[in-house]
Amino acid sequence: MHELSIVASLFEILEEKAREHNAVRITAVKLRVGRLSGVVPDLLGSAFDMFKKGTLADGASLEIEVIPFEFRCRSCGGESFRDEPPYNCAVCGSSDLELLGGMDLVVEKIEIETDDP
Repeated sequence: MHELSIVASLFEILEEKAREHNAVRITAVKLRVGRLSGVVPDLLGSAFDMFKKGTLADGASLEIEVIPFEFRCRSCGGESFRDEPPYNCAVCGSSDLELLGGMDLVVEKIEIETDDP
C-alpha cells in the first residue's frame, strides 16, 4: 500500500507549511488525485486518518477530489474528459488520443488555525 508513503510525504508538506505560518492546528486538507495516479482514494483517506493522530492535523478533515482523464484528439485537436471507457474524442469520435492529465496528485488547500489575532 503505497498510500502510506504518500501520506508520509504529505505530512512533511503539512508540517512545513504549518511552521511557515505559525499554525497551532491544521483543520482541513484538500487533495486533487488523478485517476491515473495509482492512488486509491479510500486507502489514502484511511492512511491519513492513521497518520494524523498526535499531530497538528489530529482532527483535520481530508477532502479528495478525483480528477478524470484528460485527452487531446490527435485527429481534430478536441479535448475531452473521461472517467471511464470508451476513451474516444467527444468531438469526432477518434480513438487517436494524447493523454494530457489525470496522473497528478496535488495538495489543493490546507486550512490552519494560528494564535495570531
